[in-house]
This record gives sequence, structure tokens and C-alpha cells, in this order.
Amino acid sequence: MMYPRRTQSQIIRVIDLETTGAAPPAHAVCEVGWQDVALGNDGRWELYGEGGNILVNPGRPMPAVTQAIHHIRDEDVAEAPWWHDVARQVLDPYPRRVALAAHRAAFEEQFCTPALTHGADWICTWKCALRLWPDSPSYSNQVLRYWRKPAGLDHERGLPAHRAFPDAYVTAHHLRDQLNEASVTQLIQWSREPGLLPRVRYGPDRGKEWREIEEESLVKFLTDRDPDVRFTAETEMTRRRGGGHVGRMTAQELLL
Repeated sequence: MMYPRRTQSQIIRVIDLETTGAAPPAHAVCEVGWQDVALGNDGRWELYGEGGNILVNPGRPMPAVTQAIHHIRDEDVAEAPWWHDVARQVLDPYPRRVALAAHRAAFEEQFCTPALTHGADWICTWKCALRLWPDSPSYSNQVLRYWRKPAGLDHERGLPAHRAFPDAYVTAHHLRDQLNEASVTQLIQWSREPGLLPRVRYGPDRGKEWREIEEESLVKFLTDRDPDVRFTAETEMTRRRGGGHVGRMTAQELLL
């Protein structure tokens, strides 16, 4: 594998967690995987290093529902280290990274607290994909993988899905391409906001682009329970009030 020549500080670490469930402290980490992306002297971002993974003892039985997803069993982690013993070395490596990244990073952030990450900024590759690749049929890590076919992605190295290193490895290819389309600052800003959805998720207008729906329908989404839906509806309403043209956003508009 070729690694880019790079300035030490220009590294972003992609993180993926496998857990016993989705709601800490009731649930805990059972595996962490990582893959770095670095800025080369040519100004392009590329994968850097081999990445890795560590099994973690979650300190509680593994529910069958989650075992069915990642196939990590109680006996696999019985002798593994605790999360607090491995988290800092993975999340706050030397040389220090510019940011951490994950696909749907809000999930990882629940377990990777600021105390463990040294207050790192996060990039959510899911939210950034919504902005940069609005034509994708879906935005899961794996759908983006097969729809986009990122250059250099080794198929076998990205398997099995739903294990920490392969998922981090796949996400790192999405992040690399996003960083080569938009700045780190822009990706972090998008990641701090709710997701800007390209299409309506449900209801009579399901599948339509937001610019295509009638204002009567748009108003109803302004009070939706889903923060991503509300944010998208508010953004579209602001665009209309500003006199923006009707029709889909151009790629350039999505970057602004």
C-alpha cells in the first residue's frame, strides 16, 4: 500500500464501534476499529497506515440481537481489555489528529466522550454524503460503497460488514473523497448541523426533491419530530423566502 507524504498534523482518524446496543450506559463497546486518512504534500487526501481493531470487554452479556449483527460472542471478549483502558490510545493518538470521523458519527460520539477524545471535532460522513452526493439511492456506508465504487477500495479488506475495522476502512474511502471535494472546516460545520436530506422520506411526497413539493406540504414538515426533516424543511423554506430559483440544488450550491 502506498502512503502519502504528509505533514504529521494533517491526519483524520476514522472510527467504527461495535457495541452491545445503542444507548450507553446500559450498553457498551465490544470492538473499536480505525483507519487514518492523511493530507499529502500534493494537497490530496489519501488513506494512511494499516488501521486496526481491538476487541473490548463490555462488562455485560452480549444480547442475541446485537450478536446477530456483528457476530461477536461473549467468549470472544471475555479476556479482552476494558474500554477505558484502550479508548484514549485509539481516539487521541500521537501525532494528534485534526478530527475524528465516523459514518453517522452521533452513534460513536455517545461512547467516545470528549474526555476520551481530548475534545476532538467530529466529521459525520453520512451528513457530508447527503450534501455532496445527493443522487445516491441511499446513504448507508455499504450502499455508498457499491454505488460510488471508491478508487482503491480492496473488496475483501472491507469485509465482513458490521465489524469495526472493515467498516472503518470503507468509511475512510468516503471521507477521503469528501475531503478532496470540500474543506475540513466545511465538513466539520456540516457535521455539527442536522442532516440536509435530498429527498422527502415519507408521506404523499415521498421520494420527491424538497424543491418539488408544494408549500402547503412543506409547512407540515416544519414541526416534524425528526430534527433532520425539520432542518431540511426550514432550509428549503428559507431558500424560497429568499427568492431562490425552483428546481434541484446544483453541486456548487450544496457546497455553499
